[in-house]
Amino acid sequence: MKTQDATAIINGWPEDSREAAQIVLDTYGEPDEAAESLLIWHQAGPWKRVEASRTFHEHRFPVPHIDSVLSVLDYRVPPEKFTALAEFDGSVIAERTAGEVSARCHDEQANFLALNLVHDIVTGDKTVEEARRYYAKEFLDVRRGRPTPYMDGLRFTPSTEPTTDADERMLSDQDLEQAAEEGK
Repeated sequence: MKTQDATAIINGWPEDSREAAQIVLDTYGEPDEAAESLLIWHQAGPWKRVEASRTFHEHRFPVPHIDSVLSVLDYRVPPEKFTALAEFDGSVIAERTAGEVSARCHDEQANFLALNLVHDIVTGDKTVEEARRYYAKEFLDVRRGRPTPYMDGLRFTPSTEPTTDADERMLSDQDLEQAAEEGK
């Protein structure tokens, strides 16, 4: 797909999501996949996948803004950390089976910030409240012209080991056959 085709697609999007998508286009060039409502880049920068969407969600943390750019990493989140991540930021998504974690915000820098803090929560370096306070501080620091190390890129190296978690089987073939017989 040519960038001009992606540009033509996003020209019909709402201003907020169009602006966010343009930032990704400017950073990574033409997408690998494009539809009227979604542009997707695979293996762009440090990401497994980046998605810019026509659809956006209003988000009020740390201030009102829109979320329309999803940045995805292969990353194993232990099941006992899922609640903490949900408490930290509603735009962070952990997928246990897929072995992925993602953040959806307005731009890549905010996604770096969120996912660096996810890593801090998972590794125990920060509590949820510490991570939320740090997010707000760095959000203000970028406007103050101060250094924002958590927005500059990933501060950890995603695992090169498999991150998927297929879980454990609970039902045997015999259980399934017996249930099918009972259902007749």
